[in-house]
Amino acid sequence: MNPETGKASGIENAILIDGNMRVSILNYGAITQGWWYKDVPLILGFEDPNEYLTDTRYLGAIVGRVANRISGATFELDGASFELNANEGKNTLHGGDDGLSKQFWEFELIAQNEALLSYVSRDGEGGFPGEIRFEVRICLQGSRLVYSVAAQPDRPTPISIAQHNYYTLGAAEGVDQHTLKLTSNRYLDIDDQGIPSGRVLATNENGLDFSTPNMIGSVPDGIDHYFCFDHDRGPKAPVAELTSPSGLALTVYSDQPGAQVYSGYELKKPRRTSRGVCIEPSGYPNAPNISSFPSIIYTPENPYRQELILEVSKE
Repeated sequence: MNPETGKASGIENAILIDGNMRVSILNYGAITQGWWYKDVPLILGFEDPNEYLTDTRYLGAIVGRVANRISGATFELDGASFELNANEGKNTLHGGDDGLSKQFWEFELIAQNEALLSYVSRDGEGGFPGEIRFEVRICLQGSRLVYSVAAQPDRPTPISIAQHNYYTLGAAEGVDQHTLKLTSNRYLDIDDQGIPSGRVLATNENGLDFSTPNMIGSVPDGIDHYFCFDHDRGPKAPVAELTSPSGLALTVYSDQPGAQVYSGYELKKPRRTSRGVCIEPSGYPNAPNISSFPSIIYTPENPYRQELILEVSKE
């Protein structure tokens, strides 16, 4: 089955359908262009695929090779130093200008509810070592949208992938009144560039406590922090729950150690409301430069895997 060709040159899209759910996927950036529940839009997205070619906010994209930030756009591995593309000041964000979100992926529509995207990142792309074959399987399963990510490197290299949807749950006016609950009571301390210092802080001491439901708008300057998930959470326990005032709810399940939560406050200036919120499970940011963080180095013998499950319900 061939995906439908979109209006943008080279960009193709496919529509996945299962029951009341519908998802639009692009081959550019492995982007989730739209996700609807009974025609209610659940995420932000552009109608015109061309707009993704110049988007700087990673709407709906798969980001990497290494999601989030790497300080100084450099790291060392096995005695060698690697200089990366610096695309956010002196730092690397989401893999740099040649990251996964800026690439055209091979695209196969497997079934009405399932698509497989693949991309081979060549040795040296973005400054990172090693060739990696990436696969992202996207599947609608009733009330669930599932992202299964696999990456096979040919040598040791850092890998950390994040899915970058901006969730709205149908709220065109913004998400400040949405409540968020995280399976977390710790977050990473950061500097004014968003780079982790290596310190892990308690959320209840710094106004970032979402261990019980709290409104997104309760943080005056917006949220852009990495929350560490509780180590003792059960394997089937959710890591995040987002609920809109309408009662539409999103439950997030992940096998990752934490997630960057970004309230989208820079999408509209001056800030009056957060248009959408990102919940991005991934490895710890800047992990290649902080030895106390969980390693994100993967090898041919130990390839990368991630599963992200998003479940929609109506209260």
